[in-house]
Amino acid sequence: MTTIQIREVVERLVAASQRKPGAPEIPVVLDAGYDTPHIAHLRDNLPVEILGRLRSAHVMRRPAPSHEEFRPAAQARRDDPAPWGAEQAVTAANTRLHWKATAQAWVRLHPRLTRRAAWLDHDGPLPIIEGTVIRLVVQKLPSGGDNKPL
Repeated sequence: MTTIQIREVVERLVAASQRKPGAPEIPVVLDAGYDTPHIAHLRDNLPVEILGRLRSAHVMRRPAPSHEEFRPAAQARRDDPAPWGAEQAVTAANTRLHWKATAQAWVRLHPRLTRRAAWLDHDGPLPIIEGTVIRLVVQKLPSGGDNKPL
């Protein structure tokens, strides 16, 4: 259903001449309630870039090594990204409300998919859907609540 809505919006943008051929991809931002990897898989050559907040239960893996370097794929959750190795980008800034905020990014990670929910009726092997994972950690929350990484 969500992919149908995304397709309809893109078609309306094209019909209204709001998106020209060769223009950058349209960012589509999804909250954790959506299955971001599944929607990215179903985008069917739409000129969109899917950006979504993953549920904390998502297990992310590094790219599989070549056959010559066979080793188990490293996987981690957002609360312990150590198995992903060194991040490809990191930045930190002091903020008024959160004190120190740190963002880290890993490229070419993919979620470990299982034949449940959206993938239950998928024919053939489950796809590898690579993307960039950005992890944000703040030193404190203004409310004093638990500052889990996003």
